[in-house]
Order: sequence, then C-alpha cells, then structure tokens
Amino acid sequence: MIEIKTQFDPILRRSISMKKQIAVIPVGSIEQHGSHLPISTDSDIVTEIAKRISEKNGYLLLPTLNYGVSYEHAPFFNLSIRESTLQAILTDLCTSLLSNNIKTVFIINGHHGNLKPIQNLDVKLRKISKNKLQVFPLSYWHFMKREFDHAGFVETSLMLTISKNVKMSLAKKGLVTEGMRKQEIAKIEKLANQSFPKATKNGIWGDPRKATKKEGQAILAEIIKNLGKKCQTCLTEHSS
Repeated sequence: MIEIKTQFDPILRRSISMKKQIAVIPVGSIEQHGSHLPISTDSDIVTEIAKRISEKNGYLLLPTLNYGVSYEHAPFFNLSIRESTLQAILTDLCTSLLSNNIKTVFIINGHHGNLKPIQNLDVKLRKISKNKLQVFPLSYWHFMKREFDHAGFVETSLMLTISKNVKMSLAKKGLVTEGMRKQEIAKIEKLANQSFPKATKNGIWGDPRKATKKEGQAILAEIIKNLGKKCQTCLTEHSS
C-alpha cells in the first residue's frame, strides 16, 4: 500500500512510472449516529476498510472524503454537500488521477446517502476520458450478510473494533424492522430518505445494545474478504 498523503513527489512519481497503480478513494459522511457513536462514524469505518483493502492488494490510498450527502438527518446534526457537489469532486479527483497516469480507481462508499451521486459515475467518467479511465463505485455494506443499519448492531460493532470513541452506556434501541411486512419496511425506508428522525424517532436504525468488538471483528473480516474478491474480479474482467 502507498498512502498518498505521506508521499514525497519524486518517489511517488517514480513508483507510478514503474508500476501500474490502482487508486482507492474512501467516501464517508459527517452526521449524527445517536448518542453513543461519533458523527464521524461513516468516515471512520470506510477509512479503515479502504486502508485494509489497500494494504491487502497494494493499492494507492487517497485521503478520505469526509463529507457526504446527509440532509435527511436534519434537524439532527449533519454537515452535508449536494449530490452534484460530491459527484463533481469525485469526477475532478478521478480525472486528476488520470492526468497522473493512474487509470483505475475504486470508490469505496461508507454512507447510504452517497449512493445516488456515485451510481453512474463510472459511465460518466468512461465517456469523459474516452475509455481511458476505469472507475468502480462500491459500497462496503453490500459485502456482508447482515442487514445494513445506522448506529445499530453492525455499525456499533464495527466501531468497537476500530475506535475507542464509543459510549456503550448511552446506546439505545432504535427502529427495528424485524417482523414487519416488506411493504411497511419499504414505506419507512422511503420516509427515512426524506427525514431520518421522523422514521426512526431517535436517529438509530437497529439495536446497538448487544454490539460487541468480537462481532465487529468478524463483520469486518467478512467485508474485507468479499470486497477484496470483488475488486480483483473487477480488475480481471476489465483486463480481459
């Protein structure tokens, strides 16, 4: 792994000229995660995942984009950028990487609200670069068996694994959809996309109270294994 922010220009340019480099851009958010998790949770988790993936496969790791699209969490705390802004930033970063002769980029997403702006970014960038740039947007929670949550069991377990900044004594049960019909869940999900506080009441989707570091380690290992395989598949299919 080459962590780009620690590098010096001549050495970095030499390593790029000697080897075909693959870049990783982690994208998170700054938003409420209940009373027990920090507002940096999404960014913290995706940073750790991107770092481990980069270490495992020898990728070039870029600094995390800490801001995402989180307006749905208002009036709870959030620092948000528009969908068009996030897409523009990622487009500029990827084209800038191409100008430095880095032609393959993995965008690792850690926040649900970022899904829409990264969805067709690969197609847009192929067109802009005239097929010189290959971009793969991937959201980490698609590579685990457990249901995605927000400040619930999964995120809290992951944070217990990677951070000391967790206050389990303040953890409270949030919205739990177990036992609900699919139509009910779909209705709540639609509301959550507009107003997360209205859908969940306390800003938590799931129940974090039984989260453990051990569970977090298992979930993290599963994500790294499956996401790592996906990255290799993307590269193999692209080169064939």
